Amino acid sequence: MKASDAERSTPFPELTLRIADTLSRLARARDVAVGCSLKRAVWKCGKTTLYHYLPLPATGRVSRHTRPLLICFALVNRPYVLDLQPDRSLVRRLLEAGLSVYLIDWGDPDDADRLLDLEEYIERHLGGSVRHILESHGSEALDLLGVCQGGVLSLCYSALNPHQVANLITLTTPVDFHTPDNLLSKWVRGLDSTLIGASGNVPGEMLNGLFLALMPFRLAQHKYVRLLTSNPDQRTVEDFVRMEKWIFDSPPQAAAALAQFVRWFYQDNRLVHGTLELAGRRVLLGDVRSPVLNLYALEDHIVPPAAAAALRHFVGSPDYSECAVATGHIGMYVSRAAGAEVPGRIISWLKKRG
Repeated sequence: MKASDAERSTPFPELTLRIADTLSRLARARDVAVGCSLKRAVWKCGKTTLYHYLPLPATGRVSRHTRPLLICFALVNRPYVLDLQPDRSLVRRLLEAGLSVYLIDWGDPDDADRLLDLEEYIERHLGGSVRHILESHGSEALDLLGVCQGGVLSLCYSALNPHQVANLITLTTPVDFHTPDNLLSKWVRGLDSTLIGASGNVPGEMLNGLFLALMPFRLAQHKYVRLLTSNPDQRTVEDFVRMEKWIFDSPPQAAAALAQFVRWFYQDNRLVHGTLELAGRRVLLGDVRSPVLNLYALEDHIVPPAAAAALRHFVGSPDYSECAVATGHIGMYVSRAAGAEVPGRIISWLKKRG
């Protein structure tokens, strides 16, 4: 392990005290709160809950003419990373702009859900959320923001139900799963998806270990060394603990849905080949006709830029925009650089199409 100049110049006794002090701060911050915006549950389907965020007091009531925005997050992670703390919250920035924001929380599938498949997630859970929101607002269409794996689900839903999606935003969303730089795809391409489906639900810890193994030194060692030796203040420590809480708080995965996702997307790349079918209907990206904003990260090790940017070649929308941001996969949700750019781009893009 190569030490930094600061570490090499720090006397060992001082460095030891610095590490001890940081460990003490970490212990005090272990119960730090995550999620900062008030929300209420408005609809449920199985373990899935649809939340509606309350308007911020300073913003006032949302106009009844504002088109609702639904956030569809990934199945494999918790969505509260989008609302981690007041100064690092995509949700909060959207609320400050006066948008009516909804979010899908997929919950924790148990053994009773092991046969829950992608068709049910997309048609009943995502589709049910859409229908509830449209009925509540008396609207014909809503705006849909799909994040990572949730962006894949959102693309599928938008292709099959184009009249219900006025505008579509994809954030760190893979489209072409076979780009040369996609290490995750190469790893799982040889998995026996039938065995996954037959083995029962997959613990979140197992998938989390796979993601960490993509960059083991940076994600499992370097960040801890950097924190312990940097003499951080209490706020920095609390920010770190919030992120660690989210990273290691991964929900279990319904066996059938995970097996299908691995086979259909990572192995068969059906989205770009046009061979994906749901409920007997072909899912064609060319059928996505609503305006599309595609945001992806240039330093993303989970969804490489080429995997996300491929959308431009397949989507049917005549109004397509994309933006690459100089950050990593998680950085798109929580980094201060992305926090200053991503929400603003989403808000201004939506307002131009409102």
